Amino acid sequence: MSGLTRKIKYGGTLLLLLAFAAALVYVLPALRDGRIHVTVVVKSLEKSMEFWQVLSDGVETAGKEFGVDVAITGPSQESDIDGQIAVLRQAIAKRPDAIVMAATDYNRLAPVADDIVKAGIRLIMIDSAVNSRAAVSFIATDNIEAGRKAGDEMARLAGGGKIAIISYVQGTATQIDRERGVRMRLEKEPGTAIVGTFYSDGVEQKAYETTKRLLLEVPDLRGIVALNETSTVGAGRAVQELGLAGKVHLVGFDSSLDEVKLLESGVMQATVVQKPFNMGYLGVRTAVEAVRGRKVPERIDTGSVVIDKSNMYSNENQKLLFPFVGK
Repeated sequence: MSGLTRKIKYGGTLLLLLAFAAALVYVLPALRDGRIHVTVVVKSLEKSMEFWQVLSDGVETAGKEFGVDVAITGPSQESDIDGQIAVLRQAIAKRPDAIVMAATDYNRLAPVADDIVKAGIRLIMIDSAVNSRAAVSFIATDNIEAGRKAGDEMARLAGGGKIAIISYVQGTATQIDRERGVRMRLEKEPGTAIVGTFYSDGVEQKAYETTKRLLLEVPDLRGIVALNETSTVGAGRAVQELGLAGKVHLVGFDSSLDEVKLLESGVMQATVVQKPFNMGYLGVRTAVEAVRGRKVPERIDTGSVVIDKSNMYSNENQKLLFPFVGK
């Protein structure tokens, strides 16, 4: 064998070995240091948002149970879409094995989702989807169904009349689906008119100011459906301050301590409660399974429950209203 032939042969072997090594790192990235690294990017790190705090507890519980290194990050406010994009770009640069993401915007986060997968990182979506098929699994509440449940409650309570929707960040997948579910139900209800959807940008004070102005401008308003924690609490404050508790019916979403108080006092008649702890826990568990090459479900519905004053003290619902928060 000539020297040139040996060089070509050995060079080809080396290239094959390098290609195999690169493929191995892509398929089994956890072998880099023996541990799986998962970055969880939530919509907001705001401490007052109990939903994300409870979800983060689920993430950390799963991290400990499965021996996974988890890092939780995100923008300071749900409305900071550019901030979340920047956080995700930073996460991609660090090359974790998987990214678990709750998107602040259905369309604007889609290119970033695609880039995550192009970088060889497994992508799991939780809570809010994006306009992309990049993720291997989507774990969330069925928000159209949850919105329909809220609409059912409002139809039962108001029995017709003018209804307003107080939403949060426009363009978020959860917001779109919840509003769709509410409208699908209420638009079928005889004598019911939806006066509009009003956005709080995920800020409680803005929800309060918007609701207060609406209540003064539409004195015959029969009910309000609020689509997330901050919108519900802000709307509840306005209803309570104007002395309209029980006169203007309020159906909310989520289960913060402030919302429990609104329910107990009769300012809010019902709330649609999700399971954020499960969402965070399953997000990490599914990421681990995907990194290890196992087949994972494309869609996991974490469910929702309507809680009102008549059933809020049951053992099962008490666990939903007061989930374990380890901070």
